[in-house]
Amino acid sequence: MLHLLDLSPEALGQWLADRGQPAYRAVQLRQWVLARRATAFAGMTNLPQRLRDELASQLTIWTTRVVVHRHAADGTEKLLLELADQNRIECVLIRENERRTICISTQVGCAMGCVFCASGLDGVVRNLTTGEIVEQMLRLQHLLPADERLTNIVVMGMGEPLANLAALLPALDVATDPAGLGISARRITISTVGLPPAIDRLTDAGCQYHLAVSLHAPDDALRSELVPVSRKIPLIDVLAAADRYFAANHRRLTFEYVLLGGLNDSREQAERLAELLARRTALLNVIPYNPVAGLQYRTPSAKAQERFVRVLTDAGVNVQVRTRKGDEIDAACGQLRRLSLDATAAAGQVTVQTTG
Repeated sequence: MLHLLDLSPEALGQWLADRGQPAYRAVQLRQWVLARRATAFAGMTNLPQRLRDELASQLTIWTTRVVVHRHAADGTEKLLLELADQNRIECVLIRENERRTICISTQVGCAMGCVFCASGLDGVVRNLTTGEIVEQMLRLQHLLPADERLTNIVVMGMGEPLANLAALLPALDVATDPAGLGISARRITISTVGLPPAIDRLTDAGCQYHLAVSLHAPDDALRSELVPVSRKIPLIDVLAAADRYFAANHRRLTFEYVLLGGLNDSREQAERLAELLARRTALLNVIPYNPVAGLQYRTPSAKAQERFVRVLTDAGVNVQVRTRKGDEIDAACGQLRRLSLDATAAAGQVTVQTTG
């Protein structure tokens, strides 16, 4: 069975043409799936019955199943999805005022090795396909009532997005296509630990997405401890690539800094970080650590957070402290998958049940 969402518009058009169908059938089919939220071919009533039968016998809309569905009091919802090969990924819907933001994954696991993150504890298994990325968008879209639509996408789930650009960029084309999900490129953010060659690919491609670069430390010594992949990527090279992206598209950069109690939250570290960012047109997103079971890292005290932010703002850095969402449903990257893996290992079989 071919995954419908893995087919580009051109490939879908060719598939239909090979079966004697006119080109407009591809438009109708994509409209049913992307805009009208169809879950099966049978209900696509403006398609001939013979075509619907052929579609159902050769193509599939869904390759995932929802293993866990959790709800938080703040409106956040998280899905743990099982892929066709039994690997699992996470995606999140965040409700905030009029915004309906989704956070999606690009890989099973992660190879970047950030020591405080649940996503990479077992390394990377594989890249997701374009269809698997789009399917997360649709799964989350289906959690909304008919009169609501997705407004924002953050590619900040499991995996390093820039390590899977070949699948991610076509998926974002679906998201931004007016005939697709119709989300403005200006409302899409791609997060990265900082891979200069891949950032340059985004620059050369003329992408208009927001770029969020994870720093987590103001110097190479500490950053190489927290983000092992950065041992081969000096901070100066990451910042230079980010500057080139800004120069090409004038989209304000975002730098992310997970604040770890007693490790990277001192006044001196805030001062060094301010020196790096003070002359850049950028937003610093300070993220108090969301604890992960089994890891020793902790959330800084409110006093330490306030001191860290004050040093930066006094130096002229534009700072935003991210509000934590969905703590009670393990909404941080990789937490729910980690729990399911631990439960499976302990029981010797899959025992996780859908909740919420």
